[in-house]
Amino acid sequence: MLTVLLVIHLMIALALVGVVLLQRSEGGALGIGGGGGGGFMTGRGTANFLTRVTALLALGFFLSSIGLTLLARFDHNNRLTVDSIGKAAATIPANSTPPAAAVGSAAPTAPATATPASTPAAPAAVTPTADPAKKP
Repeated sequence: MLTVLLVIHLMIALALVGVVLLQRSEGGALGIGGGGGGGFMTGRGTANFLTRVTALLALGFFLSSIGLTLLARFDHNNRLTVDSIGKAAATIPANSTPPAAAVGSAAPTAPATATPASTPAAPAAVTPTADPAKKP
C-alpha cells in the first residue's frame, strides 16, 4: 500500500511541476518564455483550466503527503517505527565487529590487528647512579 501511494505521490508531484511550468508568467521574467503575446497555451479559458488543474493537483499532493505520513508512522503491529529502530540499535553490542565484506566488493578492508597474548611487563625500575663529580 505504501509503495502504491508513493508512486501516486511522485506522479502528482511531476504533473504539478509540469502544469505550473505551462502557465503564462504574469511578469518579473520568472516564468519560462512568459510575457510574449503568442504561446502554446494562451487565452482566458485555458488559464482558468490550468489554475483549476493546479489547485486539484496541489490538493492531491497534500492528501497523498498526509497519507504517506500516516502509513509510514505505524507499522503492521501499530507500533511506532522509530521505537523499533531504537530497540534494534540498543541490542547491538558496542564491541561487535562489522560484518565481513561481500566477495568481489570494491570496498577496502582494514587489516586485522592481532591481540597480544599477554599484557606487556612494566618497565624495570631505574636505579640512580652515583655522580662521579660528587664525592662523599
